[in-house]
Amino acid sequence: MEEVKRIVDEIKNGKIRPLYFLMGEEPYYIDRIAEYIEQTVLTDEEKGFNQMVLYGKETQVDEIVANAKRYPMMAERQVVIVKEAQELSRSIEKLISYAENPQQSTVLVLCYKYKKLDKRKRLYKAIHESGGLVYESKKLYENQVADWIRKVLQGKGYRISHKATVLLVEFLGTDLSRIHNELKKLQLVLPENSEITPEAIEEHIGISKDYNNFELKKAIGEKNARKATQIITYFAQNPKDNPFVVTISLLHTFFSQLLQYHGLTDRSARNVAGVLRINPYFVSEYQIAAKNYPMKKASQIISSLRELDMKRKGVGAQNMSQADLLKELLVKII
Repeated sequence: MEEVKRIVDEIKNGKIRPLYFLMGEEPYYIDRIAEYIEQTVLTDEEKGFNQMVLYGKETQVDEIVANAKRYPMMAERQVVIVKEAQELSRSIEKLISYAENPQQSTVLVLCYKYKKLDKRKRLYKAIHESGGLVYESKKLYENQVADWIRKVLQGKGYRISHKATVLLVEFLGTDLSRIHNELKKLQLVLPENSEITPEAIEEHIGISKDYNNFELKKAIGEKNARKATQIITYFAQNPKDNPFVVTISLLHTFFSQLLQYHGLTDRSARNVAGVLRINPYFVSEYQIAAKNYPMKKASQIISSLRELDMKRKGVGAQNMSQADLLKELLVKII
């Protein structure tokens, strides 16, 4: 986030580079930087003749270079943005000669999502040496996404309760683009300076504040059979919103982390959070679950979860409904 701000500030202050190579596993920041360049580098009058968007599936490196070497018309510079540039991964090294001597009146932006350049290769070095910029957008870990949500909302003048943050992460995962879109929905309906609550998320996004995988994991960790049964009954009645694969994946991760917890000698909250890559807020859940599920039991549950996943795929059982899978899951765990 800080590096993105630095890049944006550079552009605001007039330091515009001839080549931006935006790469990495997290597409959100790649899109944000490219959008900022697309929206701000040229005036609306200049864009008609001097701004071009190409797509990796529909173009070749030679064509990109030819467009980048054009001179701007009635403007100081032109902007060429290549989206889906990862589609050119097999031929991207052909960009070397241009990268070594880029057209200074062109701003060439390549959006190279889900992949990255080999830093030992000549292209990577050429971009740096000629005054271009390579930015790597790294995927956030789940325990980092909650802080990201809070910072984004804080910057927009909103607060969010901890449980509301957990709901978003549990339901949307680490897909920042998807989270960003849902946050925009909330900002449209909620007044500035207000707090986003689980109730608001349930009403405007459709995530149940009481019946979700986060609450199921907590109920199972506490061996609260009554609460866990209520949640899986809700899941069985709403299978499309609560796919079994998501539930079983989350529980597999939970019990795998619980095994790690049992193996720790330093069980301070800070160390547990760091080793398990979880928010410190959740450490107490693992402390409780560890008392209810010794190492041997946790290991058995992981094996049972794998068997259930195979049954979901039709191996060893045919036509098992989601309701039946959920019931068996609960029997084998609690």
